[in-house]
Amino acid sequence: MSAEIICVGTEMLLGDILNSNAQYLAQELAKLGIPHYYQTVVGDNPDRLKQVIEIAASRVQILIFTGGLGPTPDDLTCETIADFFGAPLVERADIVEDIAEKFAQRGRVMSPNNRKQALIPQGAEILPNPTGTAPGIIWQPRTGLTIFTFPGVPSEMYRMWSETAVPFLKSQGWGKEIIYSRSLRFWGIGESALAEKVAAYFDLTNPTVAPYAGKGEVRLRISAKATDATAAQTLIVPVEKQLIEIAGLDYYGADNDTLASVVGNLLRSSQETLSVAESCTGGGLGQMLTEIPGSSDYFFGGVIAYDNSAKVSLLGVKPEDIEKFGAVSPTVAEQMAIGIKNRLSTTWGLSITGIAGPTGGTENKPVGLVYIGLAGPGNQVASFEHRFGAIRGRSLIRYVSANTSLDNLRRRLLTR
Repeated sequence: MSAEIICVGTEMLLGDILNSNAQYLAQELAKLGIPHYYQTVVGDNPDRLKQVIEIAASRVQILIFTGGLGPTPDDLTCETIADFFGAPLVERADIVEDIAEKFAQRGRVMSPNNRKQALIPQGAEILPNPTGTAPGIIWQPRTGLTIFTFPGVPSEMYRMWSETAVPFLKSQGWGKEIIYSRSLRFWGIGESALAEKVAAYFDLTNPTVAPYAGKGEVRLRISAKATDATAAQTLIVPVEKQLIEIAGLDYYGADNDTLASVVGNLLRSSQETLSVAESCTGGGLGQMLTEIPGSSDYFFGGVIAYDNSAKVSLLGVKPEDIEKFGAVSPTVAEQMAIGIKNRLSTTWGLSITGIAGPTGGTENKPVGLVYIGLAGPGNQVASFEHRFGAIRGRSLIRYVSANTSLDNLRRRLLTR
């Protein structure tokens, strides 16, 4: 038995709102051990919604709808579902009373169009909404098919799910197993290269291993089905250890770890400190570091030296080297790193200078060219060249540059 999530609303198709409901429900279904292989977003159109219902009802046993339960003419979810299964809509007096009472509590009178929210398919059970005016339904229009409807407002849907839908599903025998996942995170290796290294693990059945990539990093998701989290972890741990061993330094953390948090932990454990000098990232690296609670233990601060004059006056970069090699060069990156390290008296100095685009690139120095400088104990200094390519776009080049600088420092801390 599996479930399908169907989110109704033209605003999601237009990109006006983020579909966070689907993410929440997917995570909740995993907690109950309910597989789900499809998610659908459909606009406020009854014909297209019926097409979606026809397809979904032919391949899954649980349909979960969000959105389209309001009082306006474009809120068509409940009546379309009823029409598809040939059931009449009936007005529930208890729903009308509940809506009227909620309006009264707010010092308002219920509008006539709110009575529409009291119409549910004949034979359906009410899925109560403790905070909003739109109730949902739990309905089994035919053997082997259960339908849930929820309003699109996330806070209302979350509570309705946890207080009513979950107990119902557990009463039907679900929740005896869970699907538990752990996400391993990698930086400095491409998805195809990592997949080639661990290809044999993609044939596992429990746990399963699957790769996915985005914004410069690659992840391997290990998922196990078991009676509880402890049992699932027992299945996951041996595979996790093997994958980490294969990946070596390209593995940096798991689940909610970030490069900034991992580097922070390494610095804290060695009682060392860090300062940064940024050009093309404009403070993005410092922001990543200071997003970590307690980062003041090891992060002293930084300088945004965007203009060349700031590189010279604040970081001690030699103007003749800027003239000779350019601001985007290993020489300048190294001088920025040693300059900020000595200026703030930290163990490590980390710098970034590059061409984020979309303009400013040349044949010899294209958009996406970034140099990272790293100065360490004994004023030893090194630089790293990275070519991220113009196709990534300005924001992504800046984001990847900041994370790559942290990765360069991480690798140095682990291998010195």
